Amino acid sequence: MNLPANPLVGMFATYPFVEIEKKKRALMERGVEVIDLSIGDPREITPAFIADALKAHVPARSSYPTVLGRRSLREAIARWCERRFGVTLDPETQVLPANGSKEAVFNIHLALVDPSAARRRVVIPSPAYPVYERGAAFAGGVPTLLPLARANGFVPDLDAVPVQVWNETAILWLNYPHNPTGASATQALYDKALELAHRHGFVVLSDEAYSELTFGAPAPSLLSSGTERALVFQTLSKRSAMTGYRSGFVAGDPELVATFRALRPNLGVATPEFVQHAAEAAWNDEAHVEALRETFRQKRDDALAVFNKEGRGAGFEVVPNDATFYLWIAVPKDTTSGAEADRWLQHAGVAVVPGEAMGETGEGYLRLALVPTREECRTALSRIARVFGARSHVTSERKRT
Repeated sequence: MNLPANPLVGMFATYPFVEIEKKKRALMERGVEVIDLSIGDPREITPAFIADALKAHVPARSSYPTVLGRRSLREAIARWCERRFGVTLDPETQVLPANGSKEAVFNIHLALVDPSAARRRVVIPSPAYPVYERGAAFAGGVPTLLPLARANGFVPDLDAVPVQVWNETAILWLNYPHNPTGASATQALYDKALELAHRHGFVVLSDEAYSELTFGAPAPSLLSSGTERALVFQTLSKRSAMTGYRSGFVAGDPELVATFRALRPNLGVATPEFVQHAAEAAWNDEAHVEALRETFRQKRDDALAVFNKEGRGAGFEVVPNDATFYLWIAVPKDTTSGAEADRWLQHAGVAVVPGEAMGETGEGYLRLALVPTREECRTALSRIARVFGARSHVTSERKRT
């Protein structure tokens, strides 16, 4: 049947993680125990006080939540931004709760991109989270990839972008700490981005989902460089092990927040009010974040020990980073990220993301998400070490012959 369809649905039909899931399930149906290091979904137990806050506010009669969300949640978010970044926000005009940051990241393009305008480029440093490009395309924007180089610490060289490109740009995306590389940004990058935004007339959107998962200095925020022409996207998914709660926020320029708020009734509403109560409890507490961060630090130390001891001899290298629960692994020159990801899945029962799934500039790397329990991660690492051993043996044989 010849049914109507947006051609972009077909173009983007294979979401990278869906393809990984298919391969993983095919193995599991054959009885293979697969450990998933592909999707950034923490397996840590959501802190009890957060779950208790949700349970205590499940009503006998459920009603639609508002678009704006509870005032007390917006106030809690504003207090967190001031406590964490030293930024004062008006909870009435500069904060909007969202159904997780992914929903907001995709839909913000519908609010800010005019598909009929000359200024409709969406500049996306790459490799990148796929949703930026897809959201821009569905909104009628022109995704424009800005390659990130390892030599530059996977931070964009904004001065290298031609003036003509900036003059056609509606949105510049930034994402630090960075998914997938784990790279960190400086406040100077945000200062530069906003200076260019003011000069050329675009806006800067900053996805800061991993800002609380740092193992050195705390991550800076775009908000600390200014709120005019700026929006920050935050989530409780990683910070508080609340991926299933679907709770985040957008904050910054009141005019941009108002534009997004005007769009929201056409898409839906805020998360259920009982989830908002849980979110409010989470934003008001830092102790649980410190505990989760320490858990991720331990898993990271375990992984680095294996890769530094076993991986190097097999030609694999962990790219240094100091944030996120991801490791960005350079693969040997004689293979590809896709081939190596398949090898690890088939021979070790460990699912990882090939860098090519994060964009062409991700080729040559694998992304590991250290999100299972520490014991599961150790099991996965021992399996990966056996793959390293087998590869090192083959490499040695080739050299001898």
